[in-house]
Amino acid sequence: MSTKCMKTIEEKIRLISYLTEFISPRRKERFDEVMAKRINHLQIVVEDLYQAHNASAVLRSCDCFGVQYVHFIENKNAMKVSSEIALGAEGWVSIKKHNGAENNTRACLQKLKDEGFRIVATSPHKNDVTIDQLPVDKKMALVFGTEKEGISQDVMEMADEFVKIPMYGFTESFNISVSAALCMYELTTRIRQTVPNCYLSETERTDIYLDWLMNSIDKSELIVKEYSEKNSK
Repeated sequence: MSTKCMKTIEEKIRLISYLTEFISPRRKERFDEVMAKRINHLQIVVEDLYQAHNASAVLRSCDCFGVQYVHFIENKNAMKVSSEIALGAEGWVSIKKHNGAENNTRACLQKLKDEGFRIVATSPHKNDVTIDQLPVDKKMALVFGTEKEGISQDVMEMADEFVKIPMYGFTESFNISVSAALCMYELTTRIRQTVPNCYLSETERTDIYLDWLMNSIDKSELIVKEYSEKNSK
């Protein structure tokens, strides 16, 4: 039985309890510590990145700042990961790829809107605010565009707000991965300070914790199969 076949949270919790026997107490303590700080109040969206090192750096920053969900819109370019830069971050954050619709940008952003997220586009705009002034009381999806062109017209049309990072030099913009890291630092700091319900739900924590265990234990699929066969008798 695959972990995906388990329908109830109770089943998953029992499996988690069993699988933790295959990791060290110190490892489990680290899992618990990191999970307690994971947030869902902020999600990251990147549109059509074509350089693997940028996508990988964004993933790494998401993990470091405790942002669990990152969306990759693949209209023209497929997301690629550089292991030397991501340093395993792809195994700790939840990656959602959007590549099956006629317009993946609109499909992704509409889904996030339907889930209660406001769409915040990172781009200089006449109605924008600086990142330190952006309100954090409501759930937000922060959107970054491709390396050269920035956000697309679709993002411009669907965005609820626009935000920019103050700059004081001659260069007009930061690298995408630098921008993402700066924004995540500012927003996650204020979110944790002011939004009590910013963390993952119990269901999310259970599913993600199970994924972490499966990714961390050698031959985890075989162990789960043997566990399922034993408990089905």
